Amino acid sequence: MRTRQVNLLIALVAAMLFSFSCFCISRMTQTSNQLINCRKHILEFKENILRLKNKTERNRQELVKALNKMKYEITQRETLLADLVEKKVNTSDKNETVSNTFEVLKFFFPHLKRVGRIYPDVIIGKEKTGVSFALGISTVNRGNHSYLKQTLTSVISRMTLAEEKDSVVIVSIADSNEDYLKSVVDMITKKFKRQVKSGSLEVISIPAFFYPNMLHAKPPTEDSQKLKSWQIKQVLDICFLMLYAQPKAMYYLQLEDDIIAKKMYFTKITDFLHNITSNNWFYVEFSILGFIGKLFKSEDLIDFVRFFLMFYKDKPIDLLLGDIFQVKMCNTGETIEKCIERNKQIRIRYKSSLFQHAGIQSSLHGKEQYFKMYNEFGDNRSEFEASFLSIDATIWMNSKTLCYMKKSQMQKTVYYMILFV
Repeated sequence: MRTRQVNLLIALVAAMLFSFSCFCISRMTQTSNQLINCRKHILEFKENILRLKNKTERNRQELVKALNKMKYEITQRETLLADLVEKKVNTSDKNETVSNTFEVLKFFFPHLKRVGRIYPDVIIGKEKTGVSFALGISTVNRGNHSYLKQTLTSVISRMTLAEEKDSVVIVSIADSNEDYLKSVVDMITKKFKRQVKSGSLEVISIPAFFYPNMLHAKPPTEDSQKLKSWQIKQVLDICFLMLYAQPKAMYYLQLEDDIIAKKMYFTKITDFLHNITSNNWFYVEFSILGFIGKLFKSEDLIDFVRFFLMFYKDKPIDLLLGDIFQVKMCNTGETIEKCIERNKQIRIRYKSSLFQHAGIQSSLHGKEQYFKMYNEFGDNRSEFEASFLSIDATIWMNSKTLCYMKKSQMQKTVYYMILFV
């Protein structure tokens, strides 16, 4: 009986141990599964974290790129803004310089004191500056005759590209006729497209308010009065053109709208200037005709303009050019020979003329002119004289210039100027 109880107890303990073992095994299995699941979750979490990290890195790189792009754009805008401000300041300074240049006119013309800013109408041009040469051509309406196209063709086509780049040709329309202004602009924009595009050719128009009242009055009827008004206007036109050209270049060359330039004229001018040893000269003559072919240092132009404007009612501009040297260089009581010798040091003449006068119809309405200059005879004056032996003529000669004058059948005076240099 006792043994049976012990066996039953043992069996009960064994059953309990088995049940506990089964429970433990079941719990361990569940725990293992949970651990496996947890491990999976950890691995998934790790993968998610890695993906997030990679995505964050990509986002960071994209943000860095976007930030750098924004910085670049901001820098570009700041640079552009600075350039625009600087350009505006430079343009303002240039306009102020040019405007200040024209202020000299108010001293001589009281009616201009009521005008705010004196400046020409720039019809064509990029206001090119910083070049070596400015070539000024003043043009007016000559009715049915116009020589401007052939003049510009001659002047521009006989420059090299380098010379064209280092110069600016300024055509000043000194005429209130709107049709003439339009015809000049149309001709230049069609014929000289490249020069207009590069800024080497400019067209300006002198404002009507510039001229004093005497030139706005009813046109004179007498020939002497017409000539006087024409001479006065010519002086004023050239002065205005000089003031506009003064800030643009180192040198200023005065031309007219009815001339022909010799081949390589620009190269010859440049070479001649380089060979001048003294810097005390006032101007160089590249033509003996009137005011054509006179080259000035731009720094001296305002002084010339002041002198011309003091006496613009008294003499033509080519005679005023001679007077300024007489006033400046000739001392009271000295002989003319000494004065002339001193003038040669500051009035330099090129060996031969580089510009031929081509126009017959003068800018003075109703006047015709026949000026021709020859250099082909050289110093062989007898050859020239022999060529005119059969012509009824009056010949006058001095040491430098031989002039031939003849009345034609139509009562027109023909002047032949032959320069022997």
